[in-house]
Amino acid sequence: MNETERHNGSPASLFDELPAVEEQQVIAAKQARAASRRQGPPRLLQPNRGQIELRASDLESLLGEDHRARLVWGYVERQDLSRLIESIKARGSNAGRSAIDPRILFALWLYATLDAVGSGREIARLTRESDAYRWICGGVSVNYHALNDFRSGNESLMDEVLTANVAALASAGAISLERVAQDGMRVRADAGAASFRRQASLEQHLAEAGELVDDIKKRAAADPAAASRRAQAARERAAQQREECIRAALEQLPQVQAAKRRNGEKPEQARASTTDADARVMKMGDGGYRPAFNVQLATTCEDQVIVGVEVSNTGSDMAQMAPMLEQVIERTGTVPGQWLVDGGFPAHEQIEAVHAHTKGQTEVIAPVPEPRRKADKRDDDARPPPDKYRRKEGDSEPVAQWRARMAGDEIKDVYKQRAATAECVNALARNRGLQRMPVRGLGKVRAVAYLYALAHNLMRMAKIAPQMLGRGSGASKIAAALA
Repeated sequence: MNETERHNGSPASLFDELPAVEEQQVIAAKQARAASRRQGPPRLLQPNRGQIELRASDLESLLGEDHRARLVWGYVERQDLSRLIESIKARGSNAGRSAIDPRILFALWLYATLDAVGSGREIARLTRESDAYRWICGGVSVNYHALNDFRSGNESLMDEVLTANVAALASAGAISLERVAQDGMRVRADAGAASFRRQASLEQHLAEAGELVDDIKKRAAADPAAASRRAQAARERAAQQREECIRAALEQLPQVQAAKRRNGEKPEQARASTTDADARVMKMGDGGYRPAFNVQLATTCEDQVIVGVEVSNTGSDMAQMAPMLEQVIERTGTVPGQWLVDGGFPAHEQIEAVHAHTKGQTEVIAPVPEPRRKADKRDDDARPPPDKYRRKEGDSEPVAQWRARMAGDEIKDVYKQRAATAECVNALARNRGLQRMPVRGLGKVRAVAYLYALAHNLMRMAKIAPQMLGRGSGASKIAAALA
């Protein structure tokens, strides 16, 4: 209310300042509404999801010629899976259900790895909903049990396929082993941090698990009709599995205690997981400590093709160099000229082992650590630091050669290729879902690592050697589009 209104004593209206509506406008609006009602309700296109449709379509027409699923299937068709096919018992007119073609399961896992899918249940869902997965299946029904069993039970097969893959590339001259980079990455294990127990706690849990198994068996024998046969068997199987996991953790405990002694820690503080006995607590990239596995990859610097894969439950890279080099030589039949690693690898024993195994043909390219100052000398701060590239007392000839080699500026430029190669491959694996292992146990974890290596090499082959996939230049176009 303004001053004038208060003075006159009359309340103000909110609409006093609006212009008056003419009577003709009101009449026109009423006539328009009446005409709209006489025309009837509006016509709308509403969904009718119960209507039956007949579509003339086949799976082959669902995907374009340059689709990645066709590239994966073309690769799988050229792999030797005869060992799996020969083990199938459903033959001829013998009784039994027909088995799923192993090529379908292998192709599904490779395509899912490229698609950052690591769950068998998720793949089984996609085989019903995604055109690419349906195309790979080709009308064959696939369940998650078959998918998980294939991945977990074929570690050696994937190892053989990787060996055949890199050997074929090396023999065809498609990759160069003159320079190879090795790096490790810690991948989170499926075990929970709370599942780690010390020896006393493990022994107590083992006794309780054994009592639970005996109690379930006694109840089943006393009253067989108390529960369904299937539910009773499931409870007994779960109890036995837990007992086996705790027993496996106790068997792994001496190894953890030995590692504690080597690191100068108390062995009685050693712990093992009751869900994944092979997992170890490691320091991760963010500085935290979590259950993990150490995945090692060796990659050619020029072509970025993975030529070596290893998985360990040791958090340190110190003893990983020489075994990986031996693996690459065994896979390819070629001795690498230079081996690039970061500062966590070059223990003197490893450098000597590399020199002995290759007879000096492989040069280790790794940074030389800074020398440690002696704390017992008071005037040590006034002295210049010793030259880390000069031969030290006690150095063997291979170690002295490594020190002298790393002093050159050209070698330092070569060493820069390590990060450009290894870190790039690690990042691609992370982007494809290698953040946490979906399985438990060292053998199954290796199978997952092999899948990631095979999927990575498939995309590299499509770019550098498309003729080996039988697709000519089209495969390289697919890889370029998906890079």
